[in-house]
Amino acid sequence: MEKKASLFIGIFLLVLGVLALAGNLLLSARGLAFIGSFTLWPLLVVAAGLLFVMPPFFFRRIRGLSGMAVPGLPVLTTGAILLACTLSGNWSLWAKLWPLEVIAIGLAFVFMTIWMRLIWLLIPAFLVGFTGLVLQFCAATGLWASWAVLWVVEPLALGLALLIIGLVKHYHTLAIVGGGFCAFAGLGVAASSFFAASDSWLLNLIGPGFVLAMGVLILFLGFWRPGKKSGTESQAH
Repeated sequence: MEKKASLFIGIFLLVLGVLALAGNLLLSARGLAFIGSFTLWPLLVVAAGLLFVMPPFFFRRIRGLSGMAVPGLPVLTTGAILLACTLSGNWSLWAKLWPLEVIAIGLAFVFMTIWMRLIWLLIPAFLVGFTGLVLQFCAATGLWASWAVLWVVEPLALGLALLIIGLVKHYHTLAIVGGGFCAFAGLGVAASSFFAASDSWLLNLIGPGFVLAMGVLILFLGFWRPGKKSGTESQAH
């Protein structure tokens, strides 16, 4: 444990030093070395994020440490955005990139799903992650009115999560429920694109196409049956 702790601290300091050196060299090349210490202050935020994200990789047996990614990845993302703003001098980037914080939380739940082998964490991962993707699209394009159609991402995210869990765990009923949420999202896309953005040929194609895809999915789930359980599992029941 002590060796791993020393290794963690040493690598953390090395990474921080490399980042600081690279930043100073970049600023010197641009003739901005005299403001280097001020410009690189977001590296402190990046370092704080790394302190949360790195421990699970050094203490693999303590799977609960993967939960540190939930605060760690957003902090790390904040530092990266702030660094981009200070280096470019364009603080308006924050208005376009802040949804990356939400996406980072979703990715943290995906990380926990893999690390802790708890597939049920896909539900918050998909809900938060898909919401972040829509927010990022709106922030980057300024098309906030598109929420009139993109609200369906919420039932779609939940449906996909339940569908994947059902397929992986061989829970046929759960997979059907997930497919039902996806189908509802498809109907929502079709209806919303017709009433809210009927002049958009892209949405007019996506809506019906999505409904058709969900119909195929539901038909597949209707005929699909879970594989046979292993002998050990059968005996347990």
